[in-house]
Amino acid sequence: MNSYLINIFSFWLATFVVWFILTPFFIKFLINFKLWKNIREKATIWKATKFFNLHKKKSWTPTMWGFIILWTVLMMIVISIILQKSGLINNSLFNQKETYLTIFTLITVWFLGWVDDYMNIRWIGRTKWLSARFKIIWLIILSLLGALWFYYKLKWGIRELHIPFYSEVKLWLWFIPLFMFIIIATSNSVNLSDWLDWLAWWLLLFCYVVYAYITYDQWLFLLSTLCVSIVWALVSFLWFNVKPAKFYMWDVWSLALWANLWLMALLTNTIVTLIIISILFIFETLSVIIQLTSKKLRKWKKVFRIAPFHHHLEAIWWKEETVVFRLWLIGMLLSVSWIIFYMIQK
Repeated sequence: MNSYLINIFSFWLATFVVWFILTPFFIKFLINFKLWKNIREKATIWKATKFFNLHKKKSWTPTMWGFIILWTVLMMIVISIILQKSGLINNSLFNQKETYLTIFTLITVWFLGWVDDYMNIRWIGRTKWLSARFKIIWLIILSLLGALWFYYKLKWGIRELHIPFYSEVKLWLWFIPLFMFIIIATSNSVNLSDWLDWLAWWLLLFCYVVYAYITYDQWLFLLSTLCVSIVWALVSFLWFNVKPAKFYMWDVWSLALWANLWLMALLTNTIVTLIIISILFIFETLSVIIQLTSKKLRKWKKVFRIAPFHHHLEAIWWKEETVVFRLWLIGMLLSVSWIIFYMIQK
């Protein structure tokens, strides 16, 4: 147990050092290649004029920050493989039992986000990014492959879904559509929150802290180490990104981090836990769905002034800092409370 704690702490420290060294060069890279954030005025339905007016000052802020997280995580994996080959540690972070699926998910979903971001930056396509139809098709294929892997390879058909303080429920074949629905319905949740400085990062950080604890408690030490590395990358980000933001995460990493959280929830049988601690992300997605449905069915009548919900709060004259800080508090309280409940229900 102590050796695993030492490994976790070592990779935690190494992630910070690597991130601290690479980030200044990465900022220069983004600026030199003009990888700017484009604030859109065209929305999925009609125009997003209010949104554009609120955030046009953030145009030309470098984006695609997720590149550096991928580099850092992959570098930690390579270092761990070298250390394993040298006999200094027993297991690398590239482990079939624990981390193959998470690493595969991070890379594949990251690629989808990268293509979307690059099209936006270079103004490619009708709406300056991948179409919603293309994303849905990609996510259907990816989620179906993941569902089949979990059902047949990991035997989720006969496993019981854990519902805290209630009981265990067997899903059988219903697991496949449930898995697909969760991935598709919530895929953009983090990205939707990534328009206010620090909001998405802190909410993600709270979620990953919870899963660093859960995976460690379930003796999934390599997965816990991976969580801790991501946590420290998110913490390190704030060192260089004190308001006003100097660069943004955007699709290139927000999609991958969120998909990876759901994967870890499945691996640890804590789906209900993730739903509760990430309720703000889920509500952001629901607010967009509600808004678009209302516009279509009620002749352009809106439920919120702007969707997602945090922009509605801005539109009713909450300052950006007020919105962010209050949503932080909610996210932190949900995460801390659930860790306490998790310990009690054990």
